[in-house]
Amino acid sequence: MVYEYVKYPDETLVTFSNIRKKDNGDEYIRVCFERPTDHGFDTVVFELPSYNILERAGHYSDEEVAFFKQVVEHGAAYFFEKAREGGIQSA
Repeated sequence: MVYEYVKYPDETLVTFSNIRKKDNGDEYIRVCFERPTDHGFDTVVFELPSYNILERAGHYSDEEVAFFKQVVEHGAAYFFEKAREGGIQSA
């Protein structure tokens, strides 16, 4: 399952996965930043809690990726909490 978090003015959509388990039992989630382009998408995917970049494609600048990393670092506990709850409930 994938849950929507926020959409930025440049059309970047931020989503996060449900909680998954690795073979060793460690929990993780993926946070994806994706922006439509004329030829597909700009994409950056982080894994939490390691903050590793699993995928980077397209034309996000290094500055944008650094900002995205701050988002996932500051929001890690929130992402895990909402993934446990089944996503973000909106009115």
